[in-house]
Amino acid sequence: MSKFVILRDAYGTTQCIIMNQNLNLANISLESVILVEGEVVLRPKEEINSSLSTGEIEVQMKSFDILNDVENLPFNLRNYQKPKEQLRLQHRYIDLRFPEMQNNLRQRSLMLHNMRRFLVEDKGFVEVETPTLFCRTPGGAREFVVPTHHSGLFYSLVQSPQQFKQMLMAGGIDRYFQVARCYRDESTRPDRQPEFTQLDIELSFTNMNGVLSLIEDLIFDTYMKPIQNPPFKRMTYREAIENYGSDKPNISHGLKFSNITHLFSNNIYKDNFAAYALPYPSSVGKLTSKSKEAIKGIRKRYSNSKVSLNENISKEFGENVSKSLLQLLGENNATVIVIGDKDECCSCLGEIRLLLISLLKSKGLLQDESILKPLWIVDFPLFLKGENGELETCHHPFTAPHPDDTSLLDTNPLKVRSLAYDLVINGNEIGGGSVRVHNAELQEKLLKILNINVSKLSHFMNALKSGCPPHAGIALGIDRLTALGCNAESIRDVIAFPKSHDGKDPLSGAPNPISDEDRKYYHIPLVSQ
Repeated sequence: MSKFVILRDAYGTTQCIIMNQNLNLANISLESVILVEGEVVLRPKEEINSSLSTGEIEVQMKSFDILNDVENLPFNLRNYQKPKEQLRLQHRYIDLRFPEMQNNLRQRSLMLHNMRRFLVEDKGFVEVETPTLFCRTPGGAREFVVPTHHSGLFYSLVQSPQQFKQMLMAGGIDRYFQVARCYRDESTRPDRQPEFTQLDIELSFTNMNGVLSLIEDLIFDTYMKPIQNPPFKRMTYREAIENYGSDKPNISHGLKFSNITHLFSNNIYKDNFAAYALPYPSSVGKLTSKSKEAIKGIRKRYSNSKVSLNENISKEFGENVSKSLLQLLGENNATVIVIGDKDECCSCLGEIRLLLISLLKSKGLLQDESILKPLWIVDFPLFLKGENGELETCHHPFTAPHPDDTSLLDTNPLKVRSLAYDLVINGNEIGGGSVRVHNAELQEKLLKILNINVSKLSHFMNALKSGCPPHAGIALGIDRLTALGCNAESIRDVIAFPKSHDGKDPLSGAPNPISDEDRKYYHIPLVSQ
């Protein structure tokens, strides 16, 4: 109407009133960049907009200039007509103008600022930058390979600064941290990117309790959401699996397993037989066909487990089992039962539990708590059995075994616990760390158990032999922490320029082909598929 214009910047919006009738803004495109000169005045009382931070004032415009006129945009900045994510990522420089994106990135920046202040000013840490171009780390996640102009020689992008920070301990930098860029050539998920950011921390002459106490104070002091007072609850890995079916359980909603193995005869099952029940409020009513199909899909992935829904328990297991469950779990609960291989039972029921939590939330029978309650998972196994039957590390090869279990390294390594710990908030793994191996002899033994060539880590072994002190550390996932704090659905919503779900860069189209000249320089032949 050429009467007023809404001026938006990174901090909000301001209404500008056209006082000079010679000014005509009717033909200016949305999102154009303008310079306004005028007088800030109070709005008339009847025109005050209490929903805006600037709702009590307006600018009476005397003049304006168009600094950059916009022709056509691929989408409008309207919450009610947001485009699909792929288009938003392709034009991220526009998408960043949405208030949510502005808020997320500013909240992230403030949290990191506060974390730096806490570590440097309150705890005496030193921020040290470590290289991203390094050698291949054996026994870890798949790494990106970087070619060089030296024929047959390559760098790897570090999956984390793990070796560097331990070598810093050997170098006397006893309290280190870094906001570190990390890279893993793995499939992407809503909570995972091929490149990500972690707050990396390591300190000497400490133990597990020292690290956990430090991080509890750090999170409580710097996080953007209300969080419970330290100390945080601790739970062993075995407790988490057998009570919630996950090593990163969301315990804020209850729904805890009950071990009902004693109700069943073990005549036809293996030695590892177990039975677990998951009670849930019967007020949810009968499960819908959609929920039953989802549970059926979960069951198919666990061939050594049998799932029984509430209405089928009497028919499948008899009245005695049904009555016993009623006494154990109460009359107000319905039940899902899983029996079979113990480890499979827990994992299967853990997935069903997440499905039921979503269902209960959708019906208003479960509410998220206003105060976050972080949880430490401890006593992880040091080793897991890999697909090929060989042992692989549960965390990474530099994790120290539990001192009470070192005698089992030669006789029963799968029973050895580690001094590793994970921080979990509302079912999200926010960080993980461990007490490290600082003794070269023990480190060499662990590498041999994992069938890792010790010579590939000679630089690291030499650092341990040089007089490396006892040390421990942790890495916190900044992307996940921010997403949780901002109630974002994906970590892509808290990263300025993320990769898409398939690991590609929508802005530039990367990864891109390179020229014949570049391939020749880097000695890269093309292999036909």
